[in-house]
Amino acid sequence: MHRREFIRHTSAAAGVISAGALATIALDDGAAVASTRRTDALRVHIVIFDGVEEMDCIGPYEVFSAAAMHSPNGIEVRYVTTGQPGLVRCGYGTGIEVKYRWSPEAADVVIVPGGGYAHREGPGVWAEIDGATLPRALAAAPREGLTISSLCTGAVILSAAGLTKGRPCTTHHGAKNYLREQGGLVKDARVVDDGDLVTAGGITSGLDLGLWLVNRELGPDVATGVETMLEYEARGTVWRKN
Repeated sequence: MHRREFIRHTSAAAGVISAGALATIALDDGAAVASTRRTDALRVHIVIFDGVEEMDCIGPYEVFSAAAMHSPNGIEVRYVTTGQPGLVRCGYGTGIEVKYRWSPEAADVVIVPGGGYAHREGPGVWAEIDGATLPRALAAAPREGLTISSLCTGAVILSAAGLTKGRPCTTHHGAKNYLREQGGLVKDARVVDDGDLVTAGGITSGLDLGLWLVNRELGPDVATGVETMLEYEARGTVWRKN
């Protein structure tokens, strides 16, 4: 049996809470809130661009793809681009074929990864900011029911879109001062959840961002199922406004 199929069957045998049940989400201060489980498929769009950090985009893609095996209603996760569909070249040379155009109206979660922050003249976040297409698209995207998120220096692009000013947020440690200078209320946490804006720290925190959003949107049973499958336990503090 294929490895992923084996994991799906063994996880199903362990049991997954049915849709519509109440899930309890632990907060960083020890409090808890009850949230109603989604009854439809979660739609996740990860926007990528030349110079993007490989793990920034692949980490959350893996988490949400794995979560689809544990969620009774499924998850639609895709890479999208504000440019023409085609090959995107990541920071270390990996090529990713992107089939889908930017369409935040068809998403529940949009994730903006980072990359290229240390290379002002090369491809990456600065080129996206200078080109203005992605920041403008992000500035126009907010609506009820959409969560915009970032990890690593993707928060710098959110800042250029005006989405982090005056709001709790975080980014890679090397960009925190810049984010503060742009008006962000930077928190020293692995993930910062401010409702419809969720940001995460550097590079590997994409795993924790994905797991937190899976927990929040689909419940802890799905999140722990993904942790077991990936053999990775979410780490660090999640800052969340009560």
